[in-house]
Amino acid sequence: MTDIIHISPSGAVLTPDRPTIPCLPGDGTGPDIWKAAALTLDEAVRKAYQGKRAVTWLELPAGEKCFLDTGESLPEKTLEAIRTYRVAIKGPLQTPVGKGIRSVNVALRLALDLYSCVRPTRYIPGVPSPMKKPEDVDMVIFRENTEDVYVGLEWESGTPESRQIAELVKKISGRDIREGSGIGIKPISKFGTQRLVRKAIQYALLNGRESVTMVHKGNIMKFTEGAFCRWGYELAAEEFADRVVTEAELSAKHGGIIPAGKIVIKDRIADAMFQQILLRPAEYSVLAMPNLNGDYMSDALAAMVGGLGMAPGGNIGDDYAVFEATHGTAPKYAGLDKVNPGSLILSGAMMLDFMEWKEAAELVRAGLAKAVAAGDVTYDLARQMHGAREVSCSRFAERICALM
Repeated sequence: MTDIIHISPSGAVLTPDRPTIPCLPGDGTGPDIWKAAALTLDEAVRKAYQGKRAVTWLELPAGEKCFLDTGESLPEKTLEAIRTYRVAIKGPLQTPVGKGIRSVNVALRLALDLYSCVRPTRYIPGVPSPMKKPEDVDMVIFRENTEDVYVGLEWESGTPESRQIAELVKKISGRDIREGSGIGIKPISKFGTQRLVRKAIQYALLNGRESVTMVHKGNIMKFTEGAFCRWGYELAAEEFADRVVTEAELSAKHGGIIPAGKIVIKDRIADAMFQQILLRPAEYSVLAMPNLNGDYMSDALAAMVGGLGMAPGGNIGDDYAVFEATHGTAPKYAGLDKVNPGSLILSGAMMLDFMEWKEAAELVRAGLAKAVAAGDVTYDLARQMHGAREVSCSRFAERICALM
């Protein structure tokens, strides 16, 4: 088929001129922001390539509405379409807290082995920020997507299964788990760790980044997060010995100056790193971390540069890639043409980068930056920006298109 994007074992991406790309509009405000994103992406491709390239969008069901209609939150036909076309984009999908369906986002990542969640965070001038110098924030998080507590290996309090797990823990370790506890398991593997760190290092080298920092809580969880750190260093030494230096080597052998063509590999304890991204953001570039740490820290970084409404993200494996809005569904605003589509639009630009359609991706980012600079923004930004004009979700997209 001539409309399929091909991803080689080496990671090279070959995109035909007229690919078919599955899209999952999502729940709540998802359809609103997807309509705005599609308009913006189509216009960027049209302007960049003068009609020689175009995307055909294949809309697919998933999420809470799909579950209510069909009894399935992630139909097999949706998964099969993504497997066929390799690259997809999606809006926010609703997941109930503490009950109901499991996270569709997690199910997608596990089913397609999308092991790296990539979240770039960079300040767009004019966007409201709590930081004194938000322009210093330019980091890319690589969050491991398939392991850690997110695998969903947990048992409810008071069930026979949780009692059996508690008894097993008592038997093999001599330690008691408090009666009435819910119990979860936190698996982190060498395989899962090293393929994530490999992708983070490859990204840093390809994009001229200075460093990769592994963020972990290995001082407490020595055999999971501590192992994540150790295995990451081992991978760097085994596969990138001629391209990386550790912080210790940088100080001892190079006088603190990064040698040409190399990057620095370092690590930080997670709680200390939360302070570092606030106090010394310019010292960090690419961050690699386990699943839960990455979830927290990517949202914290997003807040530093304007919030999740302007935060892009993609879930990328060896065979497939799914780009997404990084925020929730905001159901009270559903159908009101009100919310900020920036996250999904910028995720679409990430997708265009992945497809090697970089000219179109740059048009998207430039148009969005110009719309913000002009003060034509959605309510979440307008209420924080002096002199801004509040526009609807769809009007924001139109302004981006006009300013490309």
